[in-house]
Amino acid sequence: MSAELFTLLDEIEKEKGISKDVIIDALNTAFISAYKKNYGAVSDINVNIDEKTGKISVFARKTVVEEVTDRECQISVEDAREINPNYEVGDIVEREVTPSSFGRIAAQTARNVILQRIREAEREKMFDQFSDRTNDIMTAMVRKIEKRNIMLELEETESVLMPNEQVKTDRYKVGERYKVFVIEVANSVKGLHLVVSRSHPGLVRRLFELEVPEIKQGIIEIKGLTREPGSRSKIAVLSTSPNVDPVGTCIGPKGMRVQAIIDELRGEKIDIIKYSDDPAEYVSQALSPAKVTSIRVDEESKTCYAVVPEDQLSLAIGKEGQNARLAARLTGWKIDLKAE
Repeated sequence: MSAELFTLLDEIEKEKGISKDVIIDALNTAFISAYKKNYGAVSDINVNIDEKTGKISVFARKTVVEEVTDRECQISVEDAREINPNYEVGDIVEREVTPSSFGRIAAQTARNVILQRIREAEREKMFDQFSDRTNDIMTAMVRKIEKRNIMLELEETESVLMPNEQVKTDRYKVGERYKVFVIEVANSVKGLHLVVSRSHPGLVRRLFELEVPEIKQGIIEIKGLTREPGSRSKIAVLSTSPNVDPVGTCIGPKGMRVQAIIDELRGEKIDIIKYSDDPAEYVSQALSPAKVTSIRVDEESKTCYAVVPEDQLSLAIGKEGQNARLAARLTGWKIDLKAE
């Protein structure tokens, strides 16, 4: 070991923001462990690091007692006073036991400790950078495809799009970019861990918040959202201003806003409906694109009995019952459909 170590620690403190004292404490602990591992278990030892010379000294510590019962950690009064006549019972005697070969072991230990501390600091810095990204969306590039797992690059980190978070209709290709929804940000021993999704309903919500400024401004509220990934989503919106049409605003001029979202979702259909506190009106809107001619609400069973033109019954139900199913999920009401 040399005095250059402390110059290095000063540089690490400036560049990485890791306290020199924290590293020195870690080095002390590591040196004690290395000594015990290589030179036998000593119950109580202390390590001193000279900041000027870089010299490392190891001291065995023993307690002064009248009668020795454990030679590893005790020393008699008589033996202690041969070292220093002022020792009394209960004092701690330190004797240097630094092996001649300990410098090489200490140097390797110091290297490992410093590298570990740098990795930990970088993990913590990365976690702080991404910790507030939960429930947000990020742009990811497909780096590699391994069986059913999609390896992604996201800004300064990486993640894996697991099969259960993928959309079946997406055709992932290396080099292509996708928006993903961040479900969780965790800091593990292996590093920063991001759980991301393409199938989560939150992806649709955040895309609307990005494309429609009025949502961020609070002029339009998203009151409900349900989704069958890759196929269809239904979103209920409400305007807080009588001068703003919530549906038209979300669709945008010539449908540009909603089309941008559909493109990002690779063609997934989106029904934007106007929210209402009136269950009959809300369910009627939710069954869009079908037109409801009449509806009866049963509060007790929380069921809406809706009647549609005969030629629109299949439209109201949807392919494999999808339209009616999504409308029921969105509104929270059971829906009983009948033709005129």
